[in-house]
Amino acid sequence: MLIASPNPYLILLTASLCTMLYSATVTVVNVTLPQLQGSLSTSPDQIAWVVTLNVVGTAIVTPLSGWLTARLGERTLLLGCVTGFAITSFLCATATSLTPMLMFRVAQGMLGAPIVPVCQAIVLRTFAGDKSAQAQAFFGMAVVLGMGLAPVAGGYVAEAYNWRAVFLLLVPLSIAALLMILFFIEQRGQGEKLRLDWTGFLSLAAAIACLQLLLDRGESLGWFDSTEIIIYTGALMLAIYLFIVQTATAKNPFLNRELLKNRNYLIGLLLVCAYGMLNFTPITLLPPLLQNHQGYPDALIGWLLAMRGFGTFVGFYIAGRMGKIDPRISMVVGFSLIGISGLILAVVEHNSRVDWIAWAGLIQGLGSGILWVPVTRATFWTLPDRLLPDGSAMFHLLRNVGQSIYIALCFVVIVRTGQTSYSELTQHINPYNEGLNFDWVRGLWNVQNLESLASINNEVSRQSQLIAFNNAFLLYSWTCFAVIPVVFLWNRKRV
Repeated sequence: MLIASPNPYLILLTASLCTMLYSATVTVVNVTLPQLQGSLSTSPDQIAWVVTLNVVGTAIVTPLSGWLTARLGERTLLLGCVTGFAITSFLCATATSLTPMLMFRVAQGMLGAPIVPVCQAIVLRTFAGDKSAQAQAFFGMAVVLGMGLAPVAGGYVAEAYNWRAVFLLLVPLSIAALLMILFFIEQRGQGEKLRLDWTGFLSLAAAIACLQLLLDRGESLGWFDSTEIIIYTGALMLAIYLFIVQTATAKNPFLNRELLKNRNYLIGLLLVCAYGMLNFTPITLLPPLLQNHQGYPDALIGWLLAMRGFGTFVGFYIAGRMGKIDPRISMVVGFSLIGISGLILAVVEHNSRVDWIAWAGLIQGLGSGILWVPVTRATFWTLPDRLLPDGSAMFHLLRNVGQSIYIALCFVVIVRTGQTSYSELTQHINPYNEGLNFDWVRGLWNVQNLESLASINNEVSRQSQLIAFNNAFLLYSWTCFAVIPVVFLWNRKRV
């Protein structure tokens, strides 16, 4: 069923559509998080697992992409991954409680994990030289198109029907991707039956899982006052130790030691980890903030997330036109724009205008779009073609790990600072506070009345949660600006 010598641009279109599947699952699910929280009866930090555990599943399997390609070939691997992705998306729509939903989301992430690195390796191999930057820009724009359209479509569908219909939207997209793979992707990359370093793989997977569980469960269990957290910490340290020893001593380690000898590649891994930390965090934080604290409907939230997608689309177009400029300049611009967007969101109030939030999303998306192409070019600038599959797998692993860890860290900040703010604000609710005796205040609240006290408590809870979200976005902004000096460690010269 394969077309003889397919046009390279049809290959690019197919790779972009396949990758769009993964990006769509992130934004299309995030817009329904408030609905999911109510339907599955969970807390805000628990419902975040629907996003983070999907990313953990992706992160665990992503490093296997090179080995799976050598065993199965690119075409067979993509066909299997997209088929499994479609099935698990359908199963997510059938979940009735948090546990099966998390299981299906982890499976969805694991089955979809090889799609992005394999497609990127195909694009990098198909387009070389001056066409590489433009191809990467189109590849990124197509992905962002899915990210931009998914929340709009998901918001309308969730509001008109429910969150289950949102997952079902991914099934026809998967079928279209399967048909394009059959027609336009060649069976390449299948080589010798490589032996997998199971010790290295399992220790890395255990480290990722333990770190994620440590961050997700730490706040609710009281951190190191909990035996469970101590076990996670010990297992994490042991797994990291085993992985380092295995990488240093094994004949054919899971992490190719040649990758560690390339300075630009290592700098690129740091930058793409930061990119992962910054790229999807606002998409996860904004829906609960806008619906629970601003009262926005799902459709409006979808449009606000789409503004970020539109900004990223424009950013990718600009990045494609900046292909001949020093990547360091583009990266500084990108990180700066994302940092500015974080500062804008850090001062959001309950009465903030919709256009204020829309501009923040637009600026954040613009920075993300400008940033992706130079980070990708910088990472693979001096990497030999034979290392592209392994290099691409680790590249996307760090992106996914950074994303899941930072989202979990932001929710830790939200829970912790929300509790602190609530404690500080309630100290001022007492009969001795003269501010509560003003006529315009007593018209709403009276500390001598139980109903008024309940109303005051609700308002204090609302304000403390808003402060917590502001703190999370402030941390987000500081992270952006802190990464900028790392950009200048990259060397433009090809060795």
